[in-house]
Amino acid sequence: MSDDEREERELDLTSPEVVTKYKSAADIVNRALHLVVTECKPKAKIMDLCEKGDAFIREQTGNMYKNVKKKIERGVAFPTCISVNNVVSHFSPLASDESVLEEGDMVKIEMASHIDGFIAAVAHTHIIQEGPVTGRKADVIAAANTAAEVALRLVRPGKKVDIYFERLTDLLEDCLIDMLLLINPSYKEFDLSSHESDISLLVTAVWILSLVFPFFGQNKDVTEAIQKVAAAYDCKIVEGVLSHQLKQFVIDGNKVILSVTSPEMKVDEVEFEENEVYAVDIVTSTGEGKPKMLDEKQTTIYKRAVDKNYHLKMKASRFIFSEISQKFPIMPFTARALEEKRARLGLVECVNHELLQPYPVLYEKPGDYVARIMFTVLLMPNGSDRITSHLLQELQPTKTVEDPEIKAWLSLPTKTKKKGGGKKKKGKKGDKPEGESADAEPMDAAASNGATAEN
Repeated sequence: MSDDEREERELDLTSPEVVTKYKSAADIVNRALHLVVTECKPKAKIMDLCEKGDAFIREQTGNMYKNVKKKIERGVAFPTCISVNNVVSHFSPLASDESVLEEGDMVKIEMASHIDGFIAAVAHTHIIQEGPVTGRKADVIAAANTAAEVALRLVRPGKKVDIYFERLTDLLEDCLIDMLLLINPSYKEFDLSSHESDISLLVTAVWILSLVFPFFGQNKDVTEAIQKVAAAYDCKIVEGVLSHQLKQFVIDGNKVILSVTSPEMKVDEVEFEENEVYAVDIVTSTGEGKPKMLDEKQTTIYKRAVDKNYHLKMKASRFIFSEISQKFPIMPFTARALEEKRARLGLVECVNHELLQPYPVLYEKPGDYVARIMFTVLLMPNGSDRITSHLLQELQPTKTVEDPEIKAWLSLPTKTKKKGGGKKKKGKKGDKPEGESADAEPMDAAASNGATAEN
């Protein structure tokens, strides 16, 4: 194996060190998110909250890998954003902005950290209030969370036949054990190999039927599924939102999950593969789901377009671009980190000549509620490992999800069942095999009697 091949191999999840760096970055960004959520109170200044999130990430990542021979880049991978009510995303104001939070605001917090370029991103929705969240606010958050749970189960390598065959085979085994217990309650455990003939015909039938299903583990499946989930809550998935594959120092990889397919917005169909990493971004709205930019001057987050070159004419532009190239050569950054007056002048020319990619602040219509949940998932050999999340407030949505397909998606495991031979013990009802996650439940009016959490 050549040095180049060895280096490429070490940069994916087959390397334990890479997995550790992803999970370390995730631990930091999860704690940063918790810090910002606890500070979201009436009259809190939005700019201050954004600064606290970024400062925490810089401090915590700076404490890691300090005593290594080769310098390891680490820090903020995406600046903290606080988008309120009908603001969809990317609101991270300049120091001169005096915007504050108010009681009842629906706050969407977005941030990302990285260690050695391995990125962990997260977004969360929080209502500034005491007690359970009710009404349409609860609906739109429940829609985002349930869609995220479905996406977690569909963003996985393999084909639909593999997942359903495994799941239905497990169900058949459990049914067989239940029937044998009814016949003879004294049975405590069974050697399933002795009953293969009893279930082989059923398993074969399930396998044949499963072959008619389309491929599973494709981006278009996720796009279709999350729209169906949102509709169950009488909400819309917001257009223009992209979930990207993550790679080392790449926050917007070429493999993309589109939120809504439209004539103006299409992406290539791709399959998910083992050892890939994705930032899955779910944004739901009680409105039309077609956000617009209202004021270009509100844009404060940019990313260097490394494949573009242009000789800038203005002195302020050259000064700012030089500063950006030194401080933020790859990752997105906030204009707060630049000298404000020069930045206002210089950034315009840089954007006009595509040296910088802007992240505009987008809005739904006034009165619409917008919720957002984003998580980072590692597609490991044993299943999907969600590494970023935050507890949700108690929700009491008005809608009840009855759709059997949504419930079937939520019943899919996120982890691959460990292969074992010989005897299978009958456990207590509700037990799950080691390494397999519990089935998720749709958040609805029929099941909203307690606090809920992102799993």
